Amino acid sequence: MKTKTMLKKLKLSQKDFEEISEAVKKAEVRTTGEIETAVTAESAHYAFWELLASVCISVLIFAVLLPFAGKINSVYERITWTQRIWALPALYGFVCFASIAASFYLFNIPALDRIVIPKIVRNASVTRRAMRHFSESGVYETAEHSGILIFVSYMERQVRIIADRGISEKISPDLWKIISDGLAADIKSGNAKTGFISAVEKCGDLLAQNFPAHDENPDELPDGLTVLEDSEWY
Repeated sequence: MKTKTMLKKLKLSQKDFEEISEAVKKAEVRTTGEIETAVTAESAHYAFWELLASVCISVLIFAVLLPFAGKINSVYERITWTQRIWALPALYGFVCFASIAASFYLFNIPALDRIVIPKIVRNASVTRRAMRHFSESGVYETAEHSGILIFVSYMERQVRIIADRGISEKISPDLWKIISDGLAADIKSGNAKTGFISAVEKCGDLLAQNFPAHDENPDELPDGLTVLEDSEWY
């Protein structure tokens, strides 16, 4: 899935991005904690699984056509009035390659992607991508180790909330799971902006209770929603 397609499906306007950023700023005023939000179209390239599924479909089509080889050859001879040894293998080869190409194209549709890619693979890919951004964005190196990442991977329909070690010592992971489930439900129902703002506010409340703001409370991370582009995939 392309980033432009994802943003279109999320229905996030420039004003929505600004409102999400403002929600992060308001949440961070009350705490020394830092909140990073990010969204990506997909957490990994899944070309291997898409190609594997395409090849399996091609093998199935070949197996279905195999018993009809005699009839297909007879039809060819009636049409052309000639008999060519290579004609039947060439036809079968063309059908197999065409089915692979068509299936590979279709398996780039998110709904079909989620069918052919094993759930365990999708889960692991989202976790790895979230952890990578957690590191690259600097969430792990805030002054009090009180940063959290709200990460959304659209194609996989999954949300991860990753907290630095300072937060993990005080706040139960079950609370992050409740917030992430709520955000996923809002996105699924077409309310992405509301979901992000609600998740930020709830995270801000938990951080304010456990990491109240000091007199000096620098803003250590960007406040806006980060869109991870296709070029960042690995």
